[in-house]
Amino acid sequence: MHKRILRACYLLGLLSLAACARSGPARVDTGFGRGPQVLGHAGSGFFTPISPFNALPPSSLGGIRHALDRGADGVEIDLQLSQDSVPMLFHDEDLTNRTAAQGYVSQHPAAELTRLRYTGGWPYDWLQHERVATLDELLTELATRPTFPYLHLDLHEHDDANFAQPYVRSPALIRAIARVLRRHHVPPARLLILTQYEPSLRQLRREIPGAALGLEITDQFEERLAQAAAAQVEAVVLSKYVITPERVAQAHAKGLQVVVFGGRSRKAIQRLLNCRPDGIEVDNVPQLLSLLGRRGRPAEAAPQAHAGAPKAGPLR
Repeated sequence: MHKRILRACYLLGLLSLAACARSGPARVDTGFGRGPQVLGHAGSGFFTPISPFNALPPSSLGGIRHALDRGADGVEIDLQLSQDSVPMLFHDEDLTNRTAAQGYVSQHPAAELTRLRYTGGWPYDWLQHERVATLDELLTELATRPTFPYLHLDLHEHDDANFAQPYVRSPALIRAIARVLRRHHVPPARLLILTQYEPSLRQLRREIPGAALGLEITDQFEERLAQAAAAQVEAVVLSKYVITPERVAQAHAKGLQVVVFGGRSRKAIQRLLNCRPDGIEVDNVPQLLSLLGRRGRPAEAAPQAHAGAPKAGPLR
């Protein structure tokens, strides 16, 4: 009798191993509940030929739609101010690389900018027909979705068209964004507003009350982290080249949540996950969702906090 029981246990063990082998590679265990908030970086990222192939321009309406339709919780988008003070969705510093126009967003009126088609060369232009869009257009479209997505608004305040005073139009950009957000009744709890320019934080707090603020850090981590803590922002936004597990822990210890931007390959995204951030603005939404075991669905609720993370903030 005892031997029969042992044989049965042995057979059950073999069957369990076989089932695991058939199911493929083990899903990544991030160690903190549902994992970080998933956001499309500039919508669906940038023109890329492989891993994954992406023919949609950064911060285009099609790229944003693509990321959300594949299950992202939200998107990060880049905002610049047109000549006539309209917030525009556009990533690059100048128009030359992505369109047939010359100069900067700040040198053209919105009506002219919205007629510009994105250009990415072969083969992308066979597959995309996107044009430059306004923040107003985006919010009008997002209002038709069943659930309003999370938005990370990345303010491109440095204006190379004004070399002597590159930040002179920052106050106008913030006021214009605030007007559009109010007109569309965007819930502040769905917003994280990002800036590299620390002096803008006070105006952002006044113009867009209730919205979470984040300071972007691409270098000088210790100095910038101290600035973020002193300014009492809710989050720091780190480049993939800056983030480490130790730096995330430092930010959490100061009561700050951590967002990281970048990551396209499975290996690169796994490294970011291992740093245990609270949100990832990723260039490959399906790959990140696969690693989190979410299978292309937005999270039904806000992600659960992991040990050491602040208990409240824009990603909770």
